[in-house]
Amino acid sequence: MSQPVVVVDAFTAQPFAGNPAAVCILSEDKPERWMQQVAREMNLSETAFLVRRGEAWALRWFTPAVEVDLCGHATLASAHVLWETGLLGAGETARFRTKSGILLASRKEDWIELDFPALASEYADAHPDLAEALGTTPKEVSKSRFDLLVEVDSEAAVRKLAPNLALLATIPVRGIIVTAAATTPGFDFVSRFFAPNAGVPEDPVTGSAHCALGPYWGARLDKLDFLAYQASARGGVVRVTVNGDRVLLGGQAVTVLRGDLDV
Repeated sequence: MSQPVVVVDAFTAQPFAGNPAAVCILSEDKPERWMQQVAREMNLSETAFLVRRGEAWALRWFTPAVEVDLCGHATLASAHVLWETGLLGAGETARFRTKSGILLASRKEDWIELDFPALASEYADAHPDLAEALGTTPKEVSKSRFDLLVEVDSEAAVRKLAPNLALLATIPVRGIIVTAAATTPGFDFVSRFFAPNAGVPEDPVTGSAHCALGPYWGARLDKLDFLAYQASARGGVVRVTVNGDRVLLGGQAVTVLRGDLDV
């Protein structure tokens, strides 16, 4: 029996921008090894697998190399597919059971809003190879549950980064978020995200990173609502609202491919 798969560009309203994720809605549970093989075959930063569980959907995320505990863009893509296929009504909230607890997605006109856990970050000493690996001197380094968060001097410094990914992979974290206050009009901060340890050299737009970026910039800019830009080659826009121990992430999505896995 073939398995339908949909590819969605998330955190963008334009095809071939934002962050692509593959979404597989399964009729029954599949072995973890099979899901990892499919994710490797898709060769996108994330592939999402969903199985209905009553009023909710069990949701798991795999990079080409590993399963991850939290992923924003593939959750946004999953909600988009559920509404697009009619598995959820237009006014219904998508409810996902994940390794990071219950996650919600709701439609806000042309946008999708994700309700995710806020990720606090604490000051951390810079790894001795961090500056060399990034090719720039960190202004401040902190550590969240999953990632290093590195602030640099300027938006220009974020945009021109060309890190040594092999050296970056020696730092024992899921990924490295690099960020700066924005100088581009309309945006509050910019970022990029590198995760060679997870099989993702650079992630185009990273929802889970903004779970840490929101509280981080909230403390520095003394505000709760942000418009953020992830300055990868594809680029993507994320609305961020810090709401206590939760972060609301807003983004758009567009379907670019529908097909079947003949396995």
